Amino acid sequence: MEDEVHLRDVIRLNLDLEGYDVTSVDDGKSALAEVDNKRFDLVLLDIMLPEIDGFKVCESIRLRNMHVPILIISAKGGSQDKIRGLKLGADDYLAKPFNLEELLLRVKNLLKRADLVGAPSGLREYQFGNNMVDFSSYQIKTSRGLEKLLSKREIMLLRLLIERRNLVVSREQILESVWGYDVYPSTRTIDNYILAFRKYFEEEPKSPKYFVSIRGIGYKFCNGSGD
Repeated sequence: MEDEVHLRDVIRLNLDLEGYDVTSVDDGKSALAEVDNKRFDLVLLDIMLPEIDGFKVCESIRLRNMHVPILIISAKGGSQDKIRGLKLGADDYLAKPFNLEELLLRVKNLLKRADLVGAPSGLREYQFGNNMVDFSSYQIKTSRGLEKLLSKREIMLLRLLIERRNLVVSREQILESVWGYDVYPSTRTIDNYILAFRKYFEEEPKSPKYFVSIRGIGYKFCNGSGD
């Protein structure tokens, strides 16, 4: 733990010397709180964090913010860990031990790329049936002609389910990724969100084909096309 604190201080010092305005925290819960309350140009994220591990933090940040670049730095340097981090939305992955100059170059390159592109590649729009979701604007257009702006929480939950389409997402995963660990809603609250999605998107809300409840576990967004 002492080594981790020392490394964090060294990274912060060198980023300060490069002219960056740096905010640092020592656990995953605090990281999510900072991302919720401030605007950042880049997130440096360790995997081995107290309270909430970096993989879960990465996924939660990406559900909240599609645009901020995320660079994972971790002692977990195996290919499967890298693949997992990138699948959850990280833009780059640097294994420990690393050369400090390489870290600074990767930070610079990610910031430059974000300025050029404006946003990382990823799911910005999604169509299923005659329904369309725009994750950037929070706008939906449904098969029945409804056009509506969703809330941030609705978009986060919808994005989580669609990104894991055809897979069961547990209630615990929804609580951790969408509600952010601080105040857990009741199961009924999550049910109400699913009911709202059915009302928006399903031809027959009482016989849903897209937003399916898995008894005792959670929910699944079904799209047989696999798109």
